[in-house]
Amino acid sequence: MIEKVTVRLTEEGKFRAIDGPQCDEMNPKELLLHAAAQCSGRTAMHLMEKMHMKPKGLEISYSGDLNTDEVLPESMFRSFHVVYNVECATGDDQEKAGRAIALTHDKYCGLTQMLRRIAPVSHETAIVSTEPEPAR
Repeated sequence: MIEKVTVRLTEEGKFRAIDGPQCDEMNPKELLLHAAAQCSGRTAMHLMEKMHMKPKGLEISYSGDLNTDEVLPESMFRSFHVVYNVECATGDDQEKAGRAIALTHDKYCGLTQMLRRIAPVSHETAIVSTEPEPAR
């Protein structure tokens, strides 16, 4: 069974759960995924700010594959997968966002590091720019 939580950056600079239950409705396993998505988002934003860029949008989905067909107290995660979706204003910001996401996932997010001790953590990243292509 796959558990999944997605958070999106709001205009206020906070990450909120979307397309699913809110924190007070989540089971403990969903809360773990939510905490990891929050940690990744906050870490990435901190790194992007240090790089003097702010994304137009940032969405992070954390999913985990459980070893049971339904959520049970004894269910264990077999693997985790993270999807980072970033929207930038310029091509230069795309490069900075890619670097920030890579550092977040590989080095600086403490919860991702902790989850790696439980099971493998894979990821994929999609970064788009809203800057129009120059006319030829």
